[in-house]
Amino acid sequence: MKAIVKQTPVLEGDINALSSKNYTTRYMLVGALADGTSTIRFPAHSEDSDAMRRCIRDLGAELTEVGDTMTIRGFGRHPKHVSELDVGNAGAVLRFLMSVAAFCPNVTFVNKYPDSLGKRPHDDLIAALGQMNVAVDHRGGKLPITIRGGNPKGGRIQVSGNVSSQFLSSLLFMTPLLDEDSEIEVLHDLKSKVVVGQTLEVIGQAGIRIDASEDLMHYRVPGRQRYEAKEYVVQGDYPGSAAILAAAAVTRSDVRVLRLEEASKQGERAVIDVLRAMNVPLTHEGGIVHVKGNGKLKAVEFDGDHFTDAVLAMVAAAVFAEGTSRFYNVENLRYKECDRITDYLNELRKAGADVEERQSEIIVHGKPEGVEGGVEIDAHFDHRVIMALTVVGLRSKRGLTIRDAHHVAKSYPHYFDHLKSIGAQVELVD
Repeated sequence: MKAIVKQTPVLEGDINALSSKNYTTRYMLVGALADGTSTIRFPAHSEDSDAMRRCIRDLGAELTEVGDTMTIRGFGRHPKHVSELDVGNAGAVLRFLMSVAAFCPNVTFVNKYPDSLGKRPHDDLIAALGQMNVAVDHRGGKLPITIRGGNPKGGRIQVSGNVSSQFLSSLLFMTPLLDEDSEIEVLHDLKSKVVVGQTLEVIGQAGIRIDASEDLMHYRVPGRQRYEAKEYVVQGDYPGSAAILAAAAVTRSDVRVLRLEEASKQGERAVIDVLRAMNVPLTHEGGIVHVKGNGKLKAVEFDGDHFTDAVLAMVAAAVFAEGTSRFYNVENLRYKECDRITDYLNELRKAGADVEERQSEIIVHGKPEGVEGGVEIDAHFDHRVIMALTVVGLRSKRGLTIRDAHHVAKSYPHYFDHLKSIGAQVELVD
């Protein structure tokens, strides 16, 4: 499917933020790892969360959904022994479940997306599982991956945080269920510490105790714990809303996005600070972000590691800012559904943007007059790239056509519907 995005000078209206994908997948996982029945209110519906639904069902969880409420009867530390799991294109779901699969004797994670998730590395988690009496068959750290477990052991575990925090989160979900106590040491650096905070928050809500160092590089995990069956409420999603807010920022707008908690622990909440630094007129009160955009923005510099999943949307806004913007400490963007630095910036250049890359930086020389557009560009199978390129299309003189735009459903199936509801001129064609 292609998205034909036309120049749109004005956006107006209210949008209910979609539910957080990150919190939904984590709540579903702790529900599956609990003994008893948990309830999740307002779970997200996306390809990623559907992958978690599918896989925990295959592993023995019983799921029921009525309206905006999901119930999960968990399997505890005794998942059903299955031979194969299909996580689709969901990297976090794969990594979280690789550790859970260690309780099974032989599970193969298949490769349905060789040009996206199939290219992403998982060596660091594989190495950590190897320290826990778990053998892993793989192809250079990539899918397909077979976990040969059945008797994982705790103890001293080291895991690198250089590429992704998801490897650490995977171990944090699983190690409390082991018979032994564990000590986890993070090697090198730890990317996306804020997201690890979300993992610890959810695990704590489920009744599990983990002692974490202040810098999140060392953990003591008592073994023989059990997840408690609880009720959880999923908050609104900042990463998906970032693109809506960026669209409002680069146009003349009067847009309100609802269900975005001021006190949220989502790192992408930082987009409010980024947009304010860009001089975007906005308020954030009572869970409502209200943008009254005038299309006039100024350049910014920000550490992107604090809001990884919203960097591309903020870069899209910076394309139209006065001056040169810099987003640094973002190398982990290279290891997502695509290389979100090189691939994304190549498409921005086609649209007429003036951008540069370093290994861990994105530099944007803003064009307040707008960009030319009028070209067809590639989505690279990446939902975040699609949403960000749409923002650029709204301020392109001749619009943009985005190929493979249906991949936006990975995290935000209703993204284009929501944009059109506030006046964006977008046409979807097969």
